[in-house]
Amino acid sequence: MTKDVDVVKNYTDDMMERMEQVYSANPTRATAEELAEELDKPVRSVIAKLSSMGIYKAQARMTKTGAPIVRKADIVDQIENALGTEMPTLAKASKIDLLILKEKVLGAAVLS
Repeated sequence: MTKDVDVVKNYTDDMMERMEQVYSANPTRATAEELAEELDKPVRSVIAKLSSMGIYKAQARMTKTGAPIVRKADIVDQIENALGTEMPTLAKASKIDLLILKEKVLGAAVLS
């Protein structure tokens, strides 16, 4: 039971070629927004298409101050690696305390 149904493509081959050329040259959110305007498509649709094409690069998330977001688990891993031991409950400490501890541990490790 197969049906012959004409499938309407949301993006033509020419549109996808253009998207690949432009986005590969400058992989930023602004480029995706420009493509969306040029192709008369929603930005989310363009990003989804770029993702399905395997060329979209997600932008790094930043804090309000512009610093990259660092997970507590990553900080704990760095401390544990520097000390050569596992500390299962260390992740329960506040992020600020973990950052201070990391600075002290890694600073001491570099000096010794």
